[in-house]
Amino acid sequence: MIIAEAKSIIEAILFVADRPVSADQLAVLVEMDSDDVEMIIQELQKEYDETKRSFQIAEIANGYQICTRSEYATWIKKFYTTEISSRLSTSALEALAIVAYKQPVTRAEIEEIRGVISDSVIRTLLERNLISIVGRKDAPGRPLLYGTTTEFLIHFGLKDLSELPSIDEIEKMLGTPKELRRLFIREKDNNSTTNS
Repeated sequence: MIIAEAKSIIEAILFVADRPVSADQLAVLVEMDSDDVEMIIQELQKEYDETKRSFQIAEIANGYQICTRSEYATWIKKFYTTEISSRLSTSALEALAIVAYKQPVTRAEIEEIRGVISDSVIRTLLERNLISIVGRKDAPGRPLLYGTTTEFLIHFGLKDLSELPSIDEIEKMLGTPKELRRLFIREKDNNSTTNS
């Protein structure tokens, strides 16, 4: 297959895909090496940058997806109305943040940090496939451990968990209360001690 044709096919697939597509998947489709596919994706992105397109190819969850650039978010929000049912409550976002930063984590650990019972928010996050059961803790009762999913990465447009903002960055953005910061640091120190 000639490069120009493969480039058009890759662009078309990324355009219609509702989920990230890996270079390996694209390579099988266009019958090329993954390295060649990645080179084509870089060429497409360069074209989008040079022509100042409103979209880009983002690397998300070990794949690629065409998405709009963040500078157009305000305009897109004005245009696009999200269904209320698809929004996450503040409680669900709190629990999800705890899972994202502390995973693997038990329900009891989530509740200790939040200070409230979290059964319903955990159920909601499981139903939306933003978290999953990743195992059991080696402790009395063998409680379930929760972690984030690929759907979580897709939902928040992250390549991997290393792209989560640090606690310091969150504090600068939101003015995180000192008590919450102490909880996160205490938990982090406890996890470090336990893992040693």
